[in-house]
Amino acid sequence: MQTEPLLKIQNIEVFHGTFQAIWGLSLEVRRGEACALIGANTAGKSTLLDTINGVLHPATGSIEFMGQEISKLDSFEIVDLGITQVPEGRRLFPEMTVLENLMMGSYTPNARKHCKENLERVFELFPKVKDRQKQLAKTMSGGEQQMVAIGRGLMAHPQLIMIDELSLGLAPIIVDEIFKTIHKIKAQGVTVLFVEQNVAKTLMEADRAYIIETGKVSLSGTATELRNDKNIRKAYFGV
Repeated sequence: MQTEPLLKIQNIEVFHGTFQAIWGLSLEVRRGEACALIGANTAGKSTLLDTINGVLHPATGSIEFMGQEISKLDSFEIVDLGITQVPEGRRLFPEMTVLENLMMGSYTPNARKHCKENLERVFELFPKVKDRQKQLAKTMSGGEQQMVAIGRGLMAHPQLIMIDELSLGLAPIIVDEIFKTIHKIKAQGVTVLFVEQNVAKTLMEADRAYIIETGKVSLSGTATELRNDKNIRKAYFGV
């Protein structure tokens, strides 16, 4: 695996109005890995993804993607550079078909050029999605909707896909299926950054992880290092 940073964040501070949500946070996501953000609700994980994706802009610090500073760019510019986000709660268009939802991810000039191959990739990763492409999104189960949401993200032809609350509300068997897909996506050359609250599962599946607490990185390392860290074992596993 290559270890060059695809995404590099240095000392960013982010505000919601007058409320500071992120404090001097730095992290790296390396090309070709599955990197996880772990932390409680309101820790700042979703705010961090929104900042990377241009929904929010840091007051200070820098965000570099493939060596380019992106912290002042708008979301549509960042998507066209190769970063896409799968939002918490899926946020599909319920009255549109599965195929129509997928095609909504393919709106940037770069994505449109690769639309056919990306659609074939999504159908290969998610055979259920292919079988139900004419079905209305609202009629699908939570797990199937998550597959469509990830598929829509892949339709943007990303170098980096960010998935917020990967397994929220899903049955364990579906979570296993989603994680298997994450490994397949990574094997196809797409780097994955995901938010997850299931710490035990995350530290079995991710390559590296960052623990986020009150808008700061409190701990980071490989999944193996964090699994064996006594503070992590005590805080999350009760050992």
